[in-house]
Amino acid sequence: MSDIQIRGYEKLQRGIRQTIEAIKPATGLGRAVQQALLFMHRYTVAITHVDTGALRSSHILDFNPAIPEGRIFISSGTRNPRTGQPPAVYGPIEHARGMSHAFYERTLAERGDAAGELALQTILRAMP
Repeated sequence: MSDIQIRGYEKLQRGIRQTIEAIKPATGLGRAVQQALLFMHRYTVAITHVDTGALRSSHILDFNPAIPEGRIFISSGTRNPRTGQPPAVYGPIEHARGMSHAFYERTLAERGDAAGELALQTILRAMP
């Protein structure tokens, strides 16, 4: 008969529980998506060209921690103070001008990798 001893089993179980918690949508993974989304939103707002500021202030962040997922979009509930037009109408036209005007495309191209790294670091900090 062999004498087998298992050591560190409780520590292993604790690590497994922490890992599971870190990747749950409402905890570590959710925080990671939320942090990346906030990072991308701030950049989008910062690079949007300004005339009256209506378009810049109309970028909305929507986050659902249960999935987790989020999006950044132009609110349909705001109006340009000078023209009365909603930025949701002229914002896509501005974006379609391309190059420096393409705020969403630029955000993804210029800060997408950094947002992904931020999300990864957020998850890793939640790991055992």
